[in-house]
Amino acid sequence: MPVDVTSTTSTSSSAAHTAPVAHEHAGRDKHTDKHTDKHVGEDRMAPKVDDATAEAVGKLSEALEWVERARGALFEFHQLSGHADQTLGEAIDALAAAGHPRAAAHLRRELHGRNVLDGRWTFQIVEEYDDLYYQPFVDADERIRMRFTGGRRHVYEARMKAAEREEAGRDPWGPGA
Repeated sequence: MPVDVTSTTSTSSSAAHTAPVAHEHAGRDKHTDKHTDKHVGEDRMAPKVDDATAEAVGKLSEALEWVERARGALFEFHQLSGHADQTLGEAIDALAAAGHPRAAAHLRRELHGRNVLDGRWTFQIVEEYDDLYYQPFVDADERIRMRFTGGRRHVYEARMKAAEREEAGRDPWGPGA
């Protein structure tokens, strides 16, 4: 559901977190952007983007996060399979050294260096995933963010943070809890 930050932001609290504090020098302290009087992160809310669009772009980025997790699982599969094959090689060598060369040779022919999919090792699967699915997904997410949020990431979440912190009486971009 879209987060409407305008309904939880009063004029006085909005002014409180955009105006510099009296002891600051031209709005430059650890809580503000070095070049403006805005708090760090405040510009992430992309004020000209409507809530429905921010939510839709956020949903696309969430999908990319799941793709990233799947890619990580694929790399884990790649590394686990490679480690298993190396360990198998050690077992084969150990069998041969223990006086069982025929069993070692049989295992080597049967399993060592075997393709995990028809004609492919795991590195080839990772590369194909990256080329056919992952990179186009990353590119599409970036293209949509550039078009609708000026490239800003996590606009939906930034709005949610600001709304929830203001509702709790906190400075939406201030330090601490």
